[in-house]
Amino acid sequence: MPPFDSIICVGQTTWEGDFQKAVVQLMCELAVRHRVLYVDYQHTAKDLLLGTLGRQKDVPTRAVVRLDNPLTTKPGKDGSLVHVWQPPVMLPINFLPPTLHDPLLKLNAGRLVSGLRQVMAKLGFKRPLVINGMHPVLGLALLGELDEAGTIYYCFDEITIARWMSKHGGRYEPDYLRRVDAVVTTSETLRQTKARLQPNAFCVKNGVNFPLFNQARILAEQHPPTRPVVGYLGTADDRVNVDIVEHCARTMPDVTFQFIGEIKEPAITQRLGTLPNVVFTPPHQPANLPPLLAGLSATMIPFVCNAHTYTIYPLKINEYLAGGLPVVSTPFSILDEFTGIVELADTPEAFAKALRHALADQAPAQIQARVEMARGNSWAHRAKEFEAVFAQLMHKASPTS
Repeated sequence: MPPFDSIICVGQTTWEGDFQKAVVQLMCELAVRHRVLYVDYQHTAKDLLLGTLGRQKDVPTRAVVRLDNPLTTKPGKDGSLVHVWQPPVMLPINFLPPTLHDPLLKLNAGRLVSGLRQVMAKLGFKRPLVINGMHPVLGLALLGELDEAGTIYYCFDEITIARWMSKHGGRYEPDYLRRVDAVVTTSETLRQTKARLQPNAFCVKNGVNFPLFNQARILAEQHPPTRPVVGYLGTADDRVNVDIVEHCARTMPDVTFQFIGEIKEPAITQRLGTLPNVVFTPPHQPANLPPLLAGLSATMIPFVCNAHTYTIYPLKINEYLAGGLPVVSTPFSILDEFTGIVELADTPEAFAKALRHALADQAPAQIQARVEMARGNSWAHRAKEFEAVFAQLMHKASPTS
């Protein structure tokens, strides 16, 4: 891969939102040393209609239809800026069969490329490095269209299992993997899987916005929790083992179990919503999370253990630790690096016992060990690991290497 003068990141998520996003955090860090353009979520005509009717929130209607400037700047880290571009409205095609989806994808990609080339000219981006955030369908259509120095596929989930991308992503990803310059995954399990098709496979695990989440530790020291609360932060979906949480809530009536974030699995509210010691707190902007975490006594990652969760390295694990909070988790994935820091339990009974131990584990030395673990896993460190991948790819491409 030859040298590049900028970074263009094409993602499957909006820049703004009620939770920390790996790709957004990474771009904020890379913006300190690189010029970065983030291609925001590609809203469709369906999104636009639902947003206009008020049935879908956070649709940037005016920017999508070009009543507002689609190119804005957002703060990165250490005074840097990230350019964020809202693509024009796209055709909704994900639900279609391949015979209809594939020709219409070319139309969507053409609109995106045309707009991106104009933005690149305005920003002076001539030889960008394209980082594709978990969107191989669009990524394959964009290859070679932006005069890019190279393309890296940033893979943070198993696409053949993820409901939101499995329909066409599973078809497109193998070819995309073979044609990109490298793949960077967020877990070692994913790296091993993707390396079968792309030999330049690297693992850069999820990080943590350490300065933000460490505020929870400071707040908790000033105002310690007055009652035991076990928290779960983030989207609660079908990865959550409801049996484990229900058992713990029923056998630990003196403890409050708090879910902070969006609930996407109906069984969670159906089975836990009637219990008096289970509370649901709606999603909050990341900047507003530290006070909520400061009210927790311990945290949990009660994921089911299956092929999907085995590929996950969750953002929340380091967010918990940055706040100095004890963590109890199921052994859903390879978590060897957290031995002695995170307690693992694989049955409802063992999980409840581990939570009791966590609630009593407030030794200053252990709290500090958690904080230092998270500090070493900050997004600033992860960005440097990513840049080491850039350097390795450029070294391989060098005539003298």
